[in-house]
Amino acid sequence: MNALPVIAVTSGEPAGIGPELCLRLAERPLGGGAPAARLVVLADRELLAERARALGVSVVLRDWSPGNAPLPGVLDVIHVPLARPSSPGRLDAANSPYVLQLLDRALAGCRSGEFAAMVTAPVHKGVINDAGIAFTGHTEYLAEKTATPRVVMMLAGGNLRVALATTHLPLRDVPDAITPALLEEVLRILHADMGRKYGFAHPRILVAGLNPHAGEGGYLGREEIEVITPVLDRLRGEGMALIGPLPADTMFTPPMLAQGDCVLAMYHDQGLTALKYATFGHGINVTLGLPIIRTSVDHGTALELAGTGRADPGSLFVAVEQAIEMAQRAGNC
Repeated sequence: MNALPVIAVTSGEPAGIGPELCLRLAERPLGGGAPAARLVVLADRELLAERARALGVSVVLRDWSPGNAPLPGVLDVIHVPLARPSSPGRLDAANSPYVLQLLDRALAGCRSGEFAAMVTAPVHKGVINDAGIAFTGHTEYLAEKTATPRVVMMLAGGNLRVALATTHLPLRDVPDAITPALLEEVLRILHADMGRKYGFAHPRILVAGLNPHAGEGGYLGREEIEVITPVLDRLRGEGMALIGPLPADTMFTPPMLAQGDCVLAMYHDQGLTALKYATFGHGINVTLGLPIIRTSVDHGTALELAGTGRADPGSLFVAVEQAIEMAQRAGNC
């Protein structure tokens, strides 16, 4: 039993659907019937108990101990206290430090070897900033906490994997942000982690252009000619399998996707619109380049669904399964 990897799951924004999704982990189906990992949820224990009672969820909440064996209907919990009681759908900035404490505890456990990976339920960026805490997202927060100079956000679902050269930037800032240095760093991280986390010895990466029609030979923009292509040519010279720059409007067609193992989009909506259309509800977010394994759901806090019992746990289940597979591949088990 102790050979099983331990996966920490943070329950996210307490007013959102994260806590009730975490409760559903106790009923998560196990392939073949044997547990592949031990799960531990980081949350306020009474919050979970209240949400379980309100939704009629039958679950046993058990204090986490490294000696705990996985049991059906039992959820292991590391208690982190809320600042104030939380109600479904009602944001409270006073609980924003609690949300970050969940992340800090999971991260500390991953770095110490207590946990093999962390999986994150959604947080609400707005209310964290309302509390006076500058926060742009899990990806950037974990990068700062681990002193990682560059991380890459990738969303995955089914056989589709889409990484981003830039993440949460206003659209007007994107062209200036895509420099040769940034693009090279992102491609090196993506290439390396497609091997470490997904097992591709020689990953094929489809690279989008920035402009319509990938610049149309310079008539619709010169970033492809002056920035993207020179970087791709240089890294191809080192043996990387890079295809592009490709027009983004045709890159996500089945014949094109069949030529690659993952996609690199230049900005958030260019890549994630297609990914979420194809996989929403069962896609996940993976942070590449970190010294730890981190996966996440690909949706938000869904305040309007909180407390209704209608939230789909599919993305969280997939994020957990992917974290387990990555931990096993990395030898953390």
